[in-house]
Amino acid sequence: MKIRYDLHLHSCLSPCGDDSMTPVTVAGLAVLEGLDLIALTDHNTALNCPAFLRAAEEYGIAAIPGMELTTSEDIHVVCLFETLEGALSFSEYVAEHSPPIKNKAEIFGRQQIMDENDEVIGEEERLLIIAGDISINDIDDLIVKFDGLAYPAHIDKEANGVIAILGAIPPEAEFSAAELSPTGSEELLPSGYRMIRSSDSHYPDTIGGGGGELELDCGKEDIIPALFRYLKGE
Repeated sequence: MKIRYDLHLHSCLSPCGDDSMTPVTVAGLAVLEGLDLIALTDHNTALNCPAFLRAAEEYGIAAIPGMELTTSEDIHVVCLFETLEGALSFSEYVAEHSPPIKNKAEIFGRQQIMDENDEVIGEEERLLIIAGDISINDIDDLIVKFDGLAYPAHIDKEANGVIAILGAIPPEAEFSAAELSPTGSEELLPSGYRMIRSSDSHYPDTIGGGGGELELDCGKEDIIPALFRYLKGE
């Protein structure tokens, strides 16, 4: 089955995400873009994933709870989870391993937590765009405890890209996949790695702009397990 996907989307919980990027809006626009599979990956938190998954279910689109983790090296890593419970538990773990620096909404933007009706039910006080103490080399062993997997985000970018910061993807990290931005060169992808292209969208008009397509050996009801097998190199 050929699928169109975008596995790197931000909501209004990310301080750099536009206020219009509510969980319901993200899911609805993904459907209008003809996507088959999406993931919500806010910076260092999964607190908008419950509303996102409910909205996706209403719209009939496959959806994965996720996060864009900032490692201690200031590298961005996409984290995807097989269950909402795993995502929320990892979100708590990340919060415990992050510095207690409060957000300044007037500088960085609001960090809005939403419900399934697109109502604001709270704001995250902890600044979400700074690094915690989780190293890139520790993620692979750590994330499996939360029913998740991880891969480095936008490896072709200067800002927060693993190659720009470390010079290469460290083999100690034991990743099986890596993400390129929509225009990133495939030459940067190490041999044997599975490739993902996603939008890293913070605004409505860029959802689905990553050009991500995959041929998965599955039916529509099995898209998510098939994607996880692909990302694990199975």
